[in-house]
Amino acid sequence: MFLPHSLSNLHSPLFSVYEVVTITGDVKGAGTDANVFVTLFGDFGVSPKIHLASKSRTAFEKNKTDVFRVKTHNIGPLKKIEHDNTGMNASWFLDRVVVTDLNRPHLRFYFACSNWLSREEADNLYVRDLLGSMNPMDVPKSNKYIVSVFTADMKGSGTDADVFLNIFGENGDTGERRLDSDKDNFERGSEDKFTIEAPNLGRLKKITIGHNNRGSSAGWFLDKVVVDDMGNKEIYEFPVNRWFAMDEADGKIQRDVLVGSLQPMGIVYNVQVMTGDVRGAGTNSKIHIVMHGFKGLKNSGKVFLEGGAFERGLIDIFNVEICELISPLSRVTIGHDNGAVGAGWYCEKVVIYCPFTGIEQTFPCGKWLDEDEGDGLIERELYEMVSLRQKKQKKYPWSLWIWTSDIKGAGTDAQVFLQIYGEKGKSDEIKLENNSDSFEQAQLDKFMLELPDIGKLLKVRIWHEKRNPFSGWHLAKLTLLKTLTMEKYSFQCGRWLDINEDDNEIVRELPVILNTMIKYRATICTGNVGGSGTDATVFLNIIGDLGDTGERLMITSKTNVNKFEKGNHDEFLIDAVSLGQVRRVRVGHDGRGGGCGWFLDKVMVREDGQPESVAIEFPCDRWLDRNEDDGQIVRELVPAGDGLRLFNVSYHIAIKTGSVNGASSDSRVFVKLYGEKGDTDKMLLAVSDNDLRNYFETARTDIFTIDTFDIGRINRFLIGHTNEGLRAGWFLDSVQISVPVHGKQYMFPSDRWLCKDEADGKVEVEIYPSEVLEIEQLINYEVTVVTGDIRSGGTNANIYCQIYGEEGKTEVLTLKSRSNNFERGTTEIFKEDIFNITAVDLGALKKLRIRHDNSQAGAGWFLDRVEIVDNKDDSTYFFPCKRWLAVDEDDGQLARELVPVDEAFMKKGDDDDEDSETTLGLEQKAMSTTYTMRIKTGDKKYAGTDANVFTILYGTKDDTGIINLKASKTHKNKFEQGMIDEFIVEAVDIGPLKKLRVGHDNRGSAGWFLDWVEIDAPSLGQKLRFPCGRWLDKGEDDGAIVRDLFPNPLQTELYTPFVPYEIKIFTSDVFGAGTDADVFIVLYGRDAVCTQQKSLCVNKRERLMYFERGAEDMFIVELEDVGDVIEKIRIGHDNRGVNPGWHLDRVEIRRLLRKGKGSETVIFPCECWLAKSEDDGETVRELVPSDIITEKLSRDGNLKVTEVEVEDALETHTYNVSVMTGDVCGAGTDANVFLTIYGDLGDTGERKLSKSETNSNKFERGSVDKFTMEAVDLGQVFKIKIRHDNSMVSADWYLDQVEVFDVDTEEVFLFLCERWLSRKREDRRICRVFYVKVTWETSVCDKKTQRTHKCPFIPYHMTICTGLERDASTTSRAYVIIIGANHTQTERLWLDLPDGRKGFESGSLESFETHGSDVGEIKKVELGHDGATPESCWLVDELSVAVPTKGVKYIFTCKCWLAKDRGDGLTARMFNVLDAENISISQKIIYEVTVVTGDVQHAGTDTLIFMSVFGANGSTEEMPLQKNEDRFERGQEDTFNMEIDDIAPLRKMRLRIDGSGSRPDWFLDKVITRNLTTEEVSVFTYEEWLSRTRGPKRTMICEMAAVVDEEVMVELTTYIIQVKTSDCTGAGTDANVWIIVFGENGDTGTLALKECNKSNKFERKQVDTFRFADILSLGELSKVRVWHDNSGPSPGWHLDYIDVKDEILDKTFRFPCDRWLAKNDDDGQIMRELACANNDYLDLNEKTKYEICTKTGDAAEAETKENAWIVLEGKKGRSKEFVMENSSKKKRFLRGNVDRFDFSSKNLGDIVGICLGHTPKDGKKVKGEVFWYVEEVVVTERELGNKYIFGCNAAIPLSPKRDDFLTFECTKAIESFASKARSLVPVKYEIIIITGDEKGAGTDANVFITIYGSNGDSGCRPLRQKFRNLFEREQTDRFILEMLDMGELQKVRVEHDNSGLSPGWLLDRVEVTNTANGVTTIFLCGKWLDTNRADGQIVRVFYPKY
Repeated sequence: MFLPHSLSNLHSPLFSVYEVVTITGDVKGAGTDANVFVTLFGDFGVSPKIHLASKSRTAFEKNKTDVFRVKTHNIGPLKKIEHDNTGMNASWFLDRVVVTDLNRPHLRFYFACSNWLSREEADNLYVRDLLGSMNPMDVPKSNKYIVSVFTADMKGSGTDADVFLNIFGENGDTGERRLDSDKDNFERGSEDKFTIEAPNLGRLKKITIGHNNRGSSAGWFLDKVVVDDMGNKEIYEFPVNRWFAMDEADGKIQRDVLVGSLQPMGIVYNVQVMTGDVRGAGTNSKIHIVMHGFKGLKNSGKVFLEGGAFERGLIDIFNVEICELISPLSRVTIGHDNGAVGAGWYCEKVVIYCPFTGIEQTFPCGKWLDEDEGDGLIERELYEMVSLRQKKQKKYPWSLWIWTSDIKGAGTDAQVFLQIYGEKGKSDEIKLENNSDSFEQAQLDKFMLELPDIGKLLKVRIWHEKRNPFSGWHLAKLTLLKTLTMEKYSFQCGRWLDINEDDNEIVRELPVILNTMIKYRATICTGNVGGSGTDATVFLNIIGDLGDTGERLMITSKTNVNKFEKGNHDEFLIDAVSLGQVRRVRVGHDGRGGGCGWFLDKVMVREDGQPESVAIEFPCDRWLDRNEDDGQIVRELVPAGDGLRLFNVSYHIAIKTGSVNGASSDSRVFVKLYGEKGDTDKMLLAVSDNDLRNYFETARTDIFTIDTFDIGRINRFLIGHTNEGLRAGWFLDSVQISVPVHGKQYMFPSDRWLCKDEADGKVEVEIYPSEVLEIEQLINYEVTVVTGDIRSGGTNANIYCQIYGEEGKTEVLTLKSRSNNFERGTTEIFKEDIFNITAVDLGALKKLRIRHDNSQAGAGWFLDRVEIVDNKDDSTYFFPCKRWLAVDEDDGQLARELVPVDEAFMKKGDDDDEDSETTLGLEQKAMSTTYTMRIKTGDKKYAGTDANVFTILYGTKDDTGIINLKASKTHKNKFEQGMIDEFIVEAVDIGPLKKLRVGHDNRGSAGWFLDWVEIDAPSLGQKLRFPCGRWLDKGEDDGAIVRDLFPNPLQTELYTPFVPYEIKIFTSDVFGAGTDADVFIVLYGRDAVCTQQKSLCVNKRERLMYFERGAEDMFIVELEDVGDVIEKIRIGHDNRGVNPGWHLDRVEIRRLLRKGKGSETVIFPCECWLAKSEDDGETVRELVPSDIITEKLSRDGNLKVTEVEVEDALETHTYNVSVMTGDVCGAGTDANVFLTIYGDLGDTGERKLSKSETNSNKFERGSVDKFTMEAVDLGQVFKIKIRHDNSMVSADWYLDQVEVFDVDTEEVFLFLCERWLSRKREDRRICRVFYVKVTWETSVCDKKTQRTHKCPFIPYHMTICTGLERDASTTSRAYVIIIGANHTQTERLWLDLPDGRKGFESGSLESFETHGSDVGEIKKVELGHDGATPESCWLVDELSVAVPTKGVKYIFTCKCWLAKDRGDGLTARMFNVLDAENISISQKIIYEVTVVTGDVQHAGTDTLIFMSVFGANGSTEEMPLQKNEDRFERGQEDTFNMEIDDIAPLRKMRLRIDGSGSRPDWFLDKVITRNLTTEEVSVFTYEEWLSRTRGPKRTMICEMAAVVDEEVMVELTTYIIQVKTSDCTGAGTDANVWIIVFGENGDTGTLALKECNKSNKFERKQVDTFRFADILSLGELSKVRVWHDNSGPSPGWHLDYIDVKDEILDKTFRFPCDRWLAKNDDDGQIMRELACANNDYLDLNEKTKYEICTKTGDAAEAETKENAWIVLEGKKGRSKEFVMENSSKKKRFLRGNVDRFDFSSKNLGDIVGICLGHTPKDGKKVKGEVFWYVEEVVVTERELGNKYIFGCNAAIPLSPKRDDFLTFECTKAIESFASKARSLVPVKYEIIIITGDEKGAGTDANVFITIYGSNGDSGCRPLRQKFRNLFEREQTDRFILEMLDMGELQKVRVEHDNSGLSPGWLLDRVEVTNTANGVTTIFLCGKWLDTNRADGQIVRVFYPKY
């Protein structure tokens, strides 16, 4: 079924509703009770498998028609559908299926079947593909395929198993068919014929054939399959000629076969299936998988995963070979045949890696496939989690054929290995799977290999490892074929691999080009040192330009029988393909045997037959011994004359074993690195750096160093073990590789078992780096230390040196190795000790500091010289010394500083000391940096330490050297558990800090858990946090007691740098002038810039020392920079200590000049007391400057001193402060009150209001207290801060107002307060800020200036669900970054928890509202946190991001760790939106809302305020207005942004207060809203109280009409409501009745039907009239909601109708009811919605008019001169073509124009699509391409005024053909009020509530639901049923509620009242079905409604899944 091609550019919405009608045939036994599934195939893709779940029990009965509504992805026009069925009597005779796309009902497809779906009947198929057609009479022609299967004529070739076949053609496949006819099939040598009926598949491509391995002799040898395509008269042959047997050849029992192909062309997919770690998870059923390609167009067919264990917690690995490239996959189907006992299976996930594309995809499942669990499905569709997709190295399939010679004894049973070399590199060692019968005499063995792209092949090395006499092998030849390109390489061998034949070698190299074989003669020279020989097995690898020889064992020496003895030269022959120029050799031994240590002198290599003189010499002259030198037993050597360090790179590999039970391994571990420039060999890790001896123990980190050639950037890494030893299994946590020379550090997460019995059973694994960090780039220095040849010149002490260069210096280096160093030289040569040092690049070397620690006997040392080779540029520096370093020789010094001299001078260097004296005081402070270090000891048991702690700070230029942390500022006993210690460190010019080293000396109870170090450098303006979170303890973690810490950039704080001030304080020479109090100072600059308040003394000791009578005390402090002028200072003390009174003479402040060298001193005279008992009793003074003295260094080097008087110093003013306490009960306070006054020139600092001039008892109810304060001129006073200390009994204080009177300028500043300062009332604050009362005009213009628009900032709402595991919680700060297309992204949005809570608790659900830039369409979301220590791990379960302005919400199921030491070690994770569930939520518009509170006494409030807004297009729910501490106060305007539904234009607003709080009354002036998108301003004026007790109305709710541009949108009216009770028995009620009326302009709010003309209301047959005056008119009415409270003796009520009259419109609306509102009658509902009867007069079945507006693009090429035509597609039908004429008189479709057309038509219902065409006027052929570019089409239906908007933005091609058109779907529909009102008919809704399956999931509380749809909401309805315990765990509860049709459902709100014993409730989901049209909407919840869990909410709102 194919539609016109133009449908392929349909612009599709995401989801669609399909109506599926099944017609069961009229045949005996036709019905079924099986589950029926359907899959729809369309142009855009394939739907998932959809279960046709029927509400009725009698679905699929004989001769019955069943209708289903399915909501799924929009898959475009349908092509075919398929079913499957399962269950008891599953046979089903299906006549036909009809599928309609309800969005485009004219697209109706008919699928004829008239066949059985059954395992028993007809052809036994229970899955059928049906092809569709739009013509109901069109029965698609089925095709017949005759399949002939030829079984080979050989022993055991027949099979008893069931054989399955699937035929693939270009139009699809037949699905899997069982080949079964009655006789005994598939016998040896037979041909079996089968007929398969299927739709026509077009040309056949391949078949998949296999069997299920059942029966006694299941193995089968298939010769070929022939398929005769009867319909297309074609015959296809599929040659096979392979075994299908688990125990033969490659063990496969299912194969893909291409037409006519013999070569295996398969692409291998590596499929890993992980069974969950859940009780009973495993299964014995047969598991099958189907992989679907892009858009579901190609698939793999059903593949049975044979040979897997599928046991709990294990991973099974399968290599599935398919003849199609379908990676990347779009989805995977996995299922089982339910065929075993305990068939249920819990599948965790499926991971599929296609080596060919290098893509690894993860498909999470995490569900049961079990008939008895969950939804009972045993087959599931899995979708990829895109964020986990990995790109790995691509590999290509090769086919390898190996011929063993036809010679006696040619075969072998050894394990054969192969390595292939190409122009671009080499393969790994490949182990050829050896079945017992491989490599037999005269046999051909075939293997499939996957190789990376290594270019053209050069050679092959093939070998085996068996050295026993009978494992010899004679290899004839091998061929390699690249199956994609058919490149073929042949390698001839024809030689033995046998230790007793030929040349006794078991390694052969085979070249591509003949005559390139060379014999290399390698001479290995053992040194002449005692014990230098070895008995270990030695290997050698020669490496050249064209590859290498591989590691060859040196077995037979040509020269000596006993190899590798002291002084031996042993010669060996190595047969290899020419290596080109030989560059290096790698030599080593296996470290086995007794005397395995070996001193190697050199290796010489030459081609055999060449003279010895041309041999290349590779000097070594080092030990290969674990106990000597550096402990390495493998070395790479380079030719003599090349500096080794120039070529080799050190790779430091840190391997962390997991902390899982049994994680440690005894096996030997090997690694291999793959880089851009090449790969290393497989290297065993033999000797570790941290020398822990017993490697790979649980939770330990082992560090190894490998020296090898530079392989460039590492792109992956292989690690594994040899699986030897008792406990070989190993759990590898992670690997970290640092390459200092490149300055890179690679993190490789593993977190998996390498164990034969765990997970997937692998013992080696390839890992890709998760992140690559930059570290310092290091280079190598070779240091040679020459000890003088003097008697006892050697030493056993520890030697330390430090090298200084122009670019920096090294750390203090300990010179030591595993051998005996610094021994006196023998007379022949000096004793030279060589050390290799890796350090940062120092540039040219300047000096060297060397010392020893005088330890051990005979410590004195005579140092001759030090030579340093810089390997970067190969330059040598000589540092001569020729002196003793000894206590009792020479000058007794143990340290020397050496300077380099030229080689020519090599004489004694000058012993210079280059340090000059530094100047002191301020200048020195300015040069140096003061660091405040805060060190936090962890809060763990035994975390504290008594050891001596030291630190070194490293800057980019230098470091501080070792600093011992002795004196903590905060604690006497340092470094105790959970404490923070503070230290001050000074350093000179070390540059920005880049790292920090912390350690201790391990004395006492030494173990220490260091949490973090914080370093604050005020002069640099930065505070750095260095996280650690690890033990410094020999017995914990990796045993380190010194750690290097790096700053965490996410926790760095930057601020304006501080500058140093020198402050001199002169205490007067008066009796009792001195003080011991704490003296503080504040400096003020211009414009009220000031420093923090700084105490001059740190502790009590200093306070006793300073400020004595007549003293002059100098302090150097770092404070904020207050600018060029110090306007004033404030100095005071806290009046503590003995004799706190203080007489201050003056203060002098000196600071450095900004320009030039010099300083200025400012003098502040005081000459008065600061004492409670003297003068005015003030202890704080404000001082202004009198003189400024400047000292400047002039050009001629003299110091120039100038002194000026300050002219315009600020004066001191007197301020009178009146404080008025309110006249309210309990208003007075006895607490101490403090006041700060702020002006534009500065502030007063906090002053205590101690002495009232008016009352002895201050601050009593209703009284006014006056105070006087002196302060330096503040300028214009604009705010005050007032607080009390909450002391004494009745501290609560109601402050009415404060008045500040400036005596000098006579200005009055009034502050209206009217607030409580109380710990018990309002918001419980006892400190408040008030702003001065201003006149109204000034503030309005202020507001205007604030309205500068930044780039669009929009709100994002996030929720984060933390997992439940141990350690899941974190205290780190979390952040989110939202990333759009083209790399637009928000800045880091920090998610800080409200109310200062720290951290995400496990199991919590936290919600955040943040604002970030608008990134357009969201592509990815990054979630991370700033925790850098292992402790700060966090398990995130789920993240959701909602974007209200876009109306969309994404839910990401994370279920992953964000942690340095869990999972893959990342603390930030990128989530792809493709993995998210995206849900449409109601779209919001941002409004700027300004609320004006009246200027009336007590106008402000702290009550809760709620706002709802009503517009022409709907209304909002109630939204709370946040108080935010100081909003809604007297005379204030508060402006804030709100997200409001898209309902503009606004009509009215309702505000409600709930009367809570300590000031519940509010005087509201008005509210102004501004729509930030359209800039439309609406004003809502009230000017009255909202209060129970004040104002004329005494109401707590008000409605205000919107005024837009002076026009009132809604008039006031009076509603007269008449209620008629029916005339039937018991119709009347005594209950209280309420009503809400709904209309065009919203609703009336709840009206109580109380005041009435009758005293006894609602009696039988009575009409009651109610008047409601002054209500804002609703315009046309649509419905009323009426309900009662079921109170009184007979509450049941039979209501006849309600009439509502609008007096202004003079119109009566009737709402008929004629139903009971009673618990015991009718349907038991006591709330009803009644539709208006007036709206039925429009009859819409006849013709109607459509207005069509087209908008042409605004570009020259957009317009057209030709005609256009349009077809409207509605839900009720399709219109004819309307031609939009373009005449020469009236030109249409000009650029940028909007053209209107009117057409009459039959009514089409809702318009869902349009077809647009573009035709020439004269109908002629078109020359060239012409387009008309349409931006938008708007269709308006004239009767009801519904609008349909189509965003096209497409070019319509000009074409005379009628079938050339483009189709567009409706992007936005705006339904008119009249249309909505018409659709309000009563509908029964079925509501299904499913409770979750967890402990305690059920609830006893009362549950309520509110449903919201496009036609309004349902009101809050209780969910009740009699005699049933509702909402229990895993229970499904059904309710039927009758409501007026809600239209499209938008959201539901579910809540409970928290009553009952266990009210907490885990709601799984809600399903709401509209029983009138059968559409079910599913709302997923999966969250708790519980005050004690998650976020503590018991109200939730959810949006539909589909």
